[in-house]
Amino acid sequence: MRRPAWLGAAALAGLVMALCLCLTWQLWEAARREAKRELRTEFETAARAVVNQLALRMAAHVQMLRGVQGLFASSDDVTRQEFTDFVRTQQANVEYPGMKGIGYILALSDARRGAHLAQVRGGGLPDYAISPPGTRPSYAPLMYLEPFTGARLRPLGHDMFSEEPLRLMLEQARDSGQPVMSGKATVARERGRGASDGVLIALPVYIGRKAPDSVEQRRDLLRGWVYAPFVMEDLMTHVGGARAGALALEIYDGNRATPQARMAAGAVPYFGAAPALRTEQRLGIAGRRWTLVISAGAGFGAAQQDQAPQLVLTLGLAVTALLSLLTWMLARSSALAGRALRKSQLLTNQLTAGQRRLAALAESAQRSDAMMRSILDSTFDAILVDNGDRRILASNQRFRALWGVPDELDLTADDAALVAHLLTQLVHAGPLLYSRSLRLEEHEEHRELLRLKDGRFIEQFTRPVRLGHEGARLWSFRDITERKQVEQRERAHRHVLELLAHGAPLQAVLGAVVLGVESTNNGMLCAILLLDDEGRFLYTGAAPSLPCFFNAAVDGLPAAPGYGSCGSAAASGQRVIVENIQTHPDWAAYREIAARAQLASSWSEPIRGASGRVLGTFAIYHHTPHYPSAAHVVLIEQAAQLAGIALEQAQAAQALRVGEERFRSLYDHAPVALWEQDWSAAREAVGRLQACGVDDLGAWLRERPEETQRLASLVRITDVNGAALVHVGACAKEPGTLGLAQNFGSLGAGAFIDALVALTGGALFHECESSFLRIDGVARQHELTLLVMPGHAQSLDFVIASTVDITERKRIDDELQALASTDFLTGLPNRRVFMARLDDQFARLQRSVDECASVLMLDIDHFKRVNDVFGHAVGDAVLRHMAALMRSGQRKIDTLGRVGGEEFAVLLPGTTGPAAQQYAERLRQSVADSPLDGDGREIAITVSIGIATIEAGDAGPDAALIRADKALYQAKAGGRNRVCDHAGASAPNSVDAMAAFTKA
Repeated sequence: MRRPAWLGAAALAGLVMALCLCLTWQLWEAARREAKRELRTEFETAARAVVNQLALRMAAHVQMLRGVQGLFASSDDVTRQEFTDFVRTQQANVEYPGMKGIGYILALSDARRGAHLAQVRGGGLPDYAISPPGTRPSYAPLMYLEPFTGARLRPLGHDMFSEEPLRLMLEQARDSGQPVMSGKATVARERGRGASDGVLIALPVYIGRKAPDSVEQRRDLLRGWVYAPFVMEDLMTHVGGARAGALALEIYDGNRATPQARMAAGAVPYFGAAPALRTEQRLGIAGRRWTLVISAGAGFGAAQQDQAPQLVLTLGLAVTALLSLLTWMLARSSALAGRALRKSQLLTNQLTAGQRRLAALAESAQRSDAMMRSILDSTFDAILVDNGDRRILASNQRFRALWGVPDELDLTADDAALVAHLLTQLVHAGPLLYSRSLRLEEHEEHRELLRLKDGRFIEQFTRPVRLGHEGARLWSFRDITERKQVEQRERAHRHVLELLAHGAPLQAVLGAVVLGVESTNNGMLCAILLLDDEGRFLYTGAAPSLPCFFNAAVDGLPAAPGYGSCGSAAASGQRVIVENIQTHPDWAAYREIAARAQLASSWSEPIRGASGRVLGTFAIYHHTPHYPSAAHVVLIEQAAQLAGIALEQAQAAQALRVGEERFRSLYDHAPVALWEQDWSAAREAVGRLQACGVDDLGAWLRERPEETQRLASLVRITDVNGAALVHVGACAKEPGTLGLAQNFGSLGAGAFIDALVALTGGALFHECESSFLRIDGVARQHELTLLVMPGHAQSLDFVIASTVDITERKRIDDELQALASTDFLTGLPNRRVFMARLDDQFARLQRSVDECASVLMLDIDHFKRVNDVFGHAVGDAVLRHMAALMRSGQRKIDTLGRVGGEEFAVLLPGTTGPAAQQYAERLRQSVADSPLDGDGREIAITVSIGIATIEAGDAGPDAALIRADKALYQAKAGGRNRVCDHAGASAPNSVDAMAAFTKA
């Protein structure tokens, strides 16, 4: 039973209405969210504008203060009237809202207070006084103040330092030299309106026009401050522009918005509940941070927020009603028309089915054709399909690109024009024509290699295929030029390397390179010209196919522009292409000889070595004018590279042979002893020891001398030079008779261990000093240098050792050391050595509180009289006698020294004052009891001795010597032949005493 038409229409209309209402709600909700987002963006913009406007306003106020600062900087004395006139000309009450006045605060010390009061009272202010009263170290009285509204904020003479916040502000401005703002403060406004919160900004004024650089200078040169008080409510007037009435602005002192820090609020009062739009901004002004809290009022953007959603809702409901009505009408009409259409559909179904079948067949054919075309065009090979009867059936884009087929050539007709185009590019047309004449059976394939005139190689395959019920031929072409060039290059390269390996002459090697190129490129005549060492001339290296007269003419060709293509290429280092020799200016001087040799074109490529240096040129000539293709360019580059390799290999081989001969000659005739050694067995033994867990090889070997001997026996000497034989006293060059003892003697085990550890640890170079044993059994010393040859660091099978006998040098060094440290007459340590030992002892005293030491100064009494009466020879004998007596009582730890003519010194480590005095007394008595026999006469000798204890608190080791020297002079003053102790005496400050000891 069919339903009434109106019932289905009503259901459809209801569904449309429900969908439209749902869509309307979604659009309305989206509009509400967008309105809120735009309102938030507008609020953020307005808030930023408020912050920027307030920042600019405060910057203008600070700039105003800088102008007043400039007034004081330009004049040493600014009067009250000048100050008033300047401030009034600025019209600050109009240009700078919120600024309640501009004042000047004087920096005043207590010393200047009286003069200041007298000066101001005498200047017309008899009642002037500094308030609050009292005496303070410094004052900051208010001197000038120009209010804009007629009300004074603070009385003249008010000491700003009396208020702690203001004092801190002024001191900070003084030390920084920058404007400084106070914190929250109460500032008076116009009379009758009470007081309100505000801030003060102060700017220092210094003496002079240039600002001081340091804090100390700023404090010394401080003149005063200019300042301005601000009332926050007036300061916020008109902040925010047109939006000011809809925004609530609150300013807090510091980085937190707390009730205690709140300084002011904007024109709109603070809302009770937290507003939906609210932001906090930070603002830095004159060294102070403000927190600005900006909130939106209830009317901020209310109209804009509701307008768009309301419009969307209204339009949505209207469209919903309209679409529901139209749906109902159309559905009802459709239901009525459907009954009529059903009848017509029965008649057209068969026709529609037939049309679909025809369309499917046509679409399948088109799809197959497109697929075939896509497959052909995407293949790497060039494809051509013909019917075997001179008619082209298909081709791909790769075929046109490979053979350079012009667009106007029709590839869907007879193949005569195409074949003619292909034949013009081939060196030999036979292979292609032969392939066209073949009748191939199924699964049979024919291959040909086609050579093109531009140097390319194309591989051709022909095979039969079936296209439906008809037979056809598939031609595939592939460019294998690069592969052929690689094969030719490798073949030529191998041939050249074989020639080099067999020691063939350079000319034969270069000739093989030239013939290799000519054999695979008909019509090419090649030549190699070599550049001389100075880089000035080119000489024929190989040109087997060129006439002899031509080779003779270009032999010695200058490597410069204008001397053929080879001369220009060698000079410029670039490839030179001459398509026609008869017209090119570089061949002007050689055209006749080129014409005689029937050469029409010339290509020259520089031959470079591995370092990039030009070694010569590779030239290709043709009998007809010819321009190179891309394949020809690659060919000449490869040929030049191969020639460069051949040249460098040949030169390297020659240099190697010469180097080996020179090295052998240098090795055999070197004045230094050279040893060729093999440490490989020792390295393997060390490796086994390390594998067994020996980590510290050096310490392990020093504890086991037998292992050291075993490892030393593994080192072989394989060769030596003549100097090495002389070095060890050997007669014949027989390395087998020499051993490691000739490098490391019995006393050189430690040096061998160090060398073994260094070489097995990866060192390539090691130096040491060691004893060695000559063949005659004499032990001497030498300097040993071990060098691991390159490439042998892992095996250590090729080590060169050089040795230099230093036995005589060591003896001379020891003698020089003795001369430098010993007094030649007495054999005692000289002054320099004694002072060094004294420095060491003083350093030990500084490190340990338990250490003690004493120093003695000795002087032979009446020594000058001995020289004058008995002569200097006897005087020298007295000095030697004195030294012998001192040695007789010396301990091993004591240090004796001759520090002057007849002056001696003794350092007694570990000795206190009393012990040192006992030692000195024994020495004095020994000298007195041992007269000297001089030429049969007995010469009595006495000595005066001064003692001092070295103290850790001394400024230096010289202090104790100075005290001992002072005690010595006290002993001489007391009658000589006595001991005087300086214990308990302070260090002398006499310059004469210091000079007496430090004399040379």
